[in-house]
Amino acid sequence: MSAKADELARKLVRNFHEVEKTAEVRLPLYETLSARLGTDTAARHLGASIDIVAAGKRSCPYHFHHAQEEMFVILEGDGTLRVADELIPIKAGDVIFIPPGPEYPHQIINSSEAPLKYLSIGTRHDPEVVEYPDSGKYQAIVRGREEVPLRVIQRKGNSLDYWDEEP
Repeated sequence: MSAKADELARKLVRNFHEVEKTAEVRLPLYETLSARLGTDTAARHLGASIDIVAAGKRSCPYHFHHAQEEMFVILEGDGTLRVADELIPIKAGDVIFIPPGPEYPHQIINSSEAPLKYLSIGTRHDPEVVEYPDSGKYQAIVRGREEVPLRVIQRKGNSLDYWDEEP
């Protein structure tokens, strides 16, 4: 490849079989091997990750986004989509569309005896607020132009007064 083609490939192409994955474990419920695919790419408003959920585990807490829209492509295995307090069976080949908003809180659960592998694709709208109905928490994320985004996780009851420490 030419130097320009090599540079373009680094900015535009990721192979989810080759990218380094990180274990995210919080027993007894959560165990996922995952990699963020959009990091250090030219993508500005689109994120993607590959996730492999261990048998009998969940990928992340039940949540919904206020800004981000998500799509999940089930690559291998089968499991359960918990969405809007309903349980829907999912399997390899399924494509799941989750719009933002409180109507669609969601969670992927591997209810099988084998790993569940899926591709997550989402818009990266900024700022973002994520709510967690099971725990009553919310997360505010502002990426902006900072290398490290502003990320705050709170419960609604922990809010400060608007005028706190203002002159």
